[in-house]
Amino acid sequence: MATDIKDTAHAVDAASVMRLLPARPRLLALGEPTHGEDTLLALRNELFRQLVEQEGYRTIAIESDCVMGLLVDDHITSGTGTLDEVMRHGFSHGWGGSAANRELVHWMRAYNDGRSAPDRLHFAGFDGPLEITAAASPRQALTALHDYLAAWVDADLLPCTAETLNHLLGTDDRWTNPTAMTDPDQSVGQSAEARELRLLANDLVALLDEQMPHLLAATTREDWDRARLYGRTASGLLRYHRWMADTSPARMTRLVGVRDQMMADNLLAVAARGPALVYAHNSHLQREKSTMRMGGMQLEWWSAGAVVSAQLGEEYAFVATALGTIRHQGVDTPPPDTVEGLLYGLPEDRSLIDTRRLTTTLGDTHPTPRVSPWFGYAPLDPAHLANSDALLFVKDVQRS
Repeated sequence: MATDIKDTAHAVDAASVMRLLPARPRLLALGEPTHGEDTLLALRNELFRQLVEQEGYRTIAIESDCVMGLLVDDHITSGTGTLDEVMRHGFSHGWGGSAANRELVHWMRAYNDGRSAPDRLHFAGFDGPLEITAAASPRQALTALHDYLAAWVDADLLPCTAETLNHLLGTDDRWTNPTAMTDPDQSVGQSAEARELRLLANDLVALLDEQMPHLLAATTREDWDRARLYGRTASGLLRYHRWMADTSPARMTRLVGVRDQMMADNLLAVAARGPALVYAHNSHLQREKSTMRMGGMQLEWWSAGAVVSAQLGEEYAFVATALGTIRHQGVDTPPPDTVEGLLYGLPEDRSLIDTRRLTTTLGDTHPTPRVSPWFGYAPLDPAHLANSDALLFVKDVQRS
């Protein structure tokens, strides 16, 4: 078995990844089983550089706030703001403190220097403006969409004035109240004002689409794309807040489902621009349903990757990542009857695994799901091997 397992392993580089795929994908999704480890992010950076230089990829999209990510894209394409400012304000979830993320932004800015617009690299966040304990106010996205339309469309066509929006939105702390995550009664998401805002957001997005020929002629494709992002974000946030105020048993399932749908919509917009590397947790990119236990409830929902894969087919590819050890988090050598344990005997520090060959090699052998001693690490589900295009195995994750 050890020799057979070794035959499934390849060098970790962009060319090897491409050889394992049935077609060149528009979205090449690389998952991670844990967050915040620069060992994994540095490997991601290396693969992205190779995809740029060898395969013509021009965009990287990561699991970070899509609106904040516009600051990063502005910096790497035109030099707007300083690197320090971008790392402080362009990332959500604390990702701006990562040395590997800082190196990625620095390299992309240097690569773009002196290049023409069609050849420049782009950065995208594809998560919504959502944190574990709260969701953002829809103000920024909704007012940015309204401002864009008000500047270029006849005022009589607008469904409301900026003053009306401001009145309905009220103060931002009404929306960002962290107690609403655990107490639906503290959420404003089903108030009369929120219901009216959901209708207005729909009308504004519809007007944006109706006026596309005029707006593309009067502004730029980039401006219109950003307005579309603001529209998606405003509508998604208002849906999210609506479910935060819900008291039914479906509340948490709908919240995680709305988040991944927002991710999927952003990824489809990224795909429309050309080939991109996507980086996020395995659970957001896999083709299977995602699962999570929260508050004594078992949640199941379709991941962003599952939604996008259903629409793009072979133009979406998913490479999962599995780990051997994260000793500084108490994750030690994997048991030999797990997938991670079988791969841990490989001599290389990191290996690219042909999942089709690995599945054939395993045959009737059914690896045991690994149990993590640390909540921040999600081991590979052996049942997901068949629906992954490849598997990246990192033997030992070193402390960042």
